Amino acid sequence: MSNDARTHDEDPYLALQSTSEFQELRKKFRGFVFPMTAFFLAWYFVYVLLSIFASDFMGTTLFGNINIGLIFGLGQFVTTFAITIIYARWANREFDPLADKLGSRLDAGQEG
Repeated sequence: MSNDARTHDEDPYLALQSTSEFQELRKKFRGFVFPMTAFFLAWYFVYVLLSIFASDFMGTTLFGNINIGLIFGLGQFVTTFAITIIYARWANREFDPLADKLGSRLDAGQEG
């Protein structure tokens, strides 16, 4: 029987996707990633829009040659690293143990 002709029950990946544990894992992932992505995109677009429409504000000198636009721009990098660190900690604590558990279950089913 070809892979295309397999039924839902014969494909261990499709079977795993239909479990409540996998659906909970997807829900948990989306519950973290979508809001974090929305936050970052909003922050990024505020920066871009301020650069376009509030150039006087963004050009306001804070000290020396440092202005608000530069601080906001550097803030984009800081935010990116912060989100990466937050995600890594969250994944290690919340997501990966559940994913590993499902992966082990899938591996155990394929050994036979």
